[in-house]
Amino acid sequence: MRTEHLRVKMGILEKIAEIEREISRTQKNKATEYHLGLLKAKLAKYRAQLLEPSKSAGAKGEGFDVMKSGDARVALIGFPSVGKSTFLSLMTSTESEAASYEFTTLTCIPGVIQYKGANIQLLDLPGIIEGAAQGKGRGRQVIAVARTADVVIMMLDATKGDVQRELLEKELESVGIRLNCPKPNIYFKPKKGGGLSYNSMVPLTHCSEKLVQLILHEYKIFNAEVLFREDSTPDEFIDVIVGNRVYMPCLYVYNKVDQISIEEVDRLAHRPNSVVISCGMKLNLDYLLEQLWEDLALICIYTKKRGGKLFFGSSIYTSVEHCHRIHRTLASQFKYALVWGTSTKYSPQRVGLTHIMEHEDVIQIVKK
Repeated sequence: MRTEHLRVKMGILEKIAEIEREISRTQKNKATEYHLGLLKAKLAKYRAQLLEPSKSAGAKGEGFDVMKSGDARVALIGFPSVGKSTFLSLMTSTESEAASYEFTTLTCIPGVIQYKGANIQLLDLPGIIEGAAQGKGRGRQVIAVARTADVVIMMLDATKGDVQRELLEKELESVGIRLNCPKPNIYFKPKKGGGLSYNSMVPLTHCSEKLVQLILHEYKIFNAEVLFREDSTPDEFIDVIVGNRVYMPCLYVYNKVDQISIEEVDRLAHRPNSVVISCGMKLNLDYLLEQLWEDLALICIYTKKRGGKLFFGSSIYTSVEHCHRIHRTLASQFKYALVWGTSTKYSPQRVGLTHIMEHEDVIQIVKK
């Protein structure tokens, strides 16, 4: 059974490599856009097959099944020996083994950052190696945990230039993790009949009805409604069809800046979503925390009992529907809530589950 699975996996890897070679050979122009679109659709299909867990796969790796806790989860990823374990030890009370040799961390080690009243779960994941998306090293398990995070911290070695960043972005891209980009604004709904209903609200420069039809046929979809609300690329349309993509903010953290020139530090620091630090010299860690807090976009909510005073031991969430963070049974028993603060037209205002709270609002939940 295991031999059969390996044979299938090798076959898929060969097909992926062949398609990638053909994409790199094909010169991008109007005449080849349909061909490239089809190649990309096939590539996404094979990558999805590769990531499906095999029935004969063994138990989960030790330390990877980490329960989500606190107000947010941050995944710390990077190549071996970039300083992830040292960073975890500095930012939390958790001791993660650090050493100058590679692969010191072999399992997922959780820690908690306490900042502005919030508990932020930080996961130190084992070092990713090139080819992780194909299952090399413990890449597939690392990436599976990264998909559950609210923010990714990509730890990079400042002495290695941009090589590590490009390789990691490619690995995460191939498994459906989209960094620092919004979800494509495309309405897509498969139907049982009626063929393809195709419309766009803006002029399209990358996609056409014919290309959309060809991509859908590759996924054996012949009846669907498609509405483009923005000028999207074929890759973005494929992401919408596949539907399991994760869009999350990423903070690129360049460690070991004490070992490079001032000019290089300045260049890296001015890149978007980037922070330069030195774990060895404990440089710029406060600024990193501020940037992380900004990316998490957490807000503080105060709770109030009926007829009682405010409870200033705050809960942190973004809408009333997350009231299960106060108590896990509360969402099912929820009737309505009274809210005081800047998110309401008047105070108190009676609201439902979809009401979006704002920073330092006060909430009183009424049960059924």
